[in-house]
Amino acid sequence: MEKGIGRKIDKRRKYDQILVDVARVTRVVAGGRRFRFRATMVIGDRKGKVGMGVAKGADVTSAISKAVKKAEKQMFRVSIIAGTIPHEVNLHYSGATVFLKPASPGTGIIAGGGVRAVVELSGIKNILSKMLGSSNKINNVRATILALRSLKTPDEIAKMRGKNVSELSPFVRVEKKKNIRPNLKGKKGTKDKKNKVSGEKDKNSN
Repeated sequence: MEKGIGRKIDKRRKYDQILVDVARVTRVVAGGRRFRFRATMVIGDRKGKVGMGVAKGADVTSAISKAVKKAEKQMFRVSIIAGTIPHEVNLHYSGATVFLKPASPGTGIIAGGGVRAVVELSGIKNILSKMLGSSNKINNVRATILALRSLKTPDEIAKMRGKNVSELSPFVRVEKKKNIRPNLKGKKGTKDKKNKVSGEKDKNSN
């Protein structure tokens, strides 16, 4: 069985693509064994939409093409706030367990393999992740996809907690500009104090 992982970015296409896994599979038929290829693709626009597809073909090219078409049909919108996810999520799928946690600006994407492919193409900029259990790339990608699908939108969370969207995460802060006026009284007082001290010195000298 042959496996590989890499990137496939076609400027003519609407979405960026990452080839997560390609493997040669065997099927036993009446006439003997039949060899085909299976490709696992993740696509996204890096602006909140992502999807995955798994397909088989007589060669690698046809398998990738079919997988991309399936991924386009299964694309969905990811809930993203301030470049990260709105809340923590843990999800178990077929022996694979994925943990996703929001991260502050500048953290980057702390993930690898299929998890990183999904998170990166979805448009998330900062996130912490951990994968336990199965090392199967397809299961890891599907677990990540399901975890992102289970995220609630910022509006839904705000409604549940009775807060504004800006109050949901410590990474979302509304800064108010303050009018800073010069402390004229302080400066004037300092000047008067200096004059008073100098006057006392003159008296003492006389």
